Amino acid sequence: MASSTERVVTVDGFRWQIAELGDGPPVVLCHGFPGLGYSYRHQMRALAASGYRAIAPDMPGYGGTDVPRDIDDYTNERVSDALIGLLDALGHERAVFVGHDFGAPVAWTVALRHRARVSGLVLLAVPYAPDRFPLRPSELYASMSRKHFLHIHYFQEPGVADRELDADPRGFLQRLFYALSGAYRYLDIWQHPSEGNGYLDVLPEAPPLPWSWLTADEFDHYVEVFTRTGFTGGLNWYRAYDANWERSGNLAGADIEVPTLFVAGAHDPVLTMSGAQALDRMRDTVPDLRGLHLVEGAGHFVQQERPEEVNELLLRFVAGGTGGDDGDSARAGDRSTRGTR
Repeated sequence: MASSTERVVTVDGFRWQIAELGDGPPVVLCHGFPGLGYSYRHQMRALAASGYRAIAPDMPGYGGTDVPRDIDDYTNERVSDALIGLLDALGHERAVFVGHDFGAPVAWTVALRHRARVSGLVLLAVPYAPDRFPLRPSELYASMSRKHFLHIHYFQEPGVADRELDADPRGFLQRLFYALSGAYRYLDIWQHPSEGNGYLDVLPEAPPLPWSWLTADEFDHYVEVFTRTGFTGGLNWYRAYDANWERSGNLAGADIEVPTLFVAGAHDPVLTMSGAQALDRMRDTVPDLRGLHLVEGAGHFVQQERPEEVNELLLRFVAGGTGGDDGDSARAGDRSTRGTR
């Protein structure tokens, strides 16, 4: 099958770079940090081969898409509205929205704010979190950082992490991709103190490429793009935490009413950081949850680490199926045995 094509789409003066492949009902694929539309390369091919139009934008601040200066432009509310503008520009009334990492809260915000425009929702790695923090996130993370190195806190101050990561894109990306994968225990870095450490000081050394899920050429694509753009746009998503919190009151506790699928790596540290009750809470507030799958052996980058398993679940879901077995397979804590390694 042909590779995806990339082009720039300008909506209300904002330049999106999108990758597209296939024709048919649209599936919009939203990445997180440190990702690109390219992070969905395996899903795009599978979707196109099955009769769908895969649309994978570089999210605001990344790749070929514009880098807003205003932190508010990185909030879930603003980005979700901008994605609807992009959907309009591409000539579609409704789409399935898929979100990984930061893309997951954006995708579910689209479902909450623009219900009629969403035919289905797929959350990768990050379970739906309907509850509002009791205090400003930056205050909570600052408190936690007194005992642990916490990247979310380290990323808050403009310019600090930017300088460190921009100076060594290859070293940072290789270490982070490894640390967040199923091959490492990411939360071990919390044992390091915050004072005197940067992110590269606490991330583990990574084995040489290629890995089972990432070739040297694929990795080089990330390095080339982030060497050119720097990391500030991606880091600004972390700096929007407080702004998201300030705007979240009207959506706190809301149910997601569209058909939804959740898939994560069984070893994704996000599940631990989300808390033991996160999956149960998601089931309570997503009444049309059609599958909840934890893929054995995979970490945070589940759609890249286990593309065949994710593609099978995704295609069954967009075709109107359950995204997996019904009943017990959708219970919080149960693990899909399909394709596990």
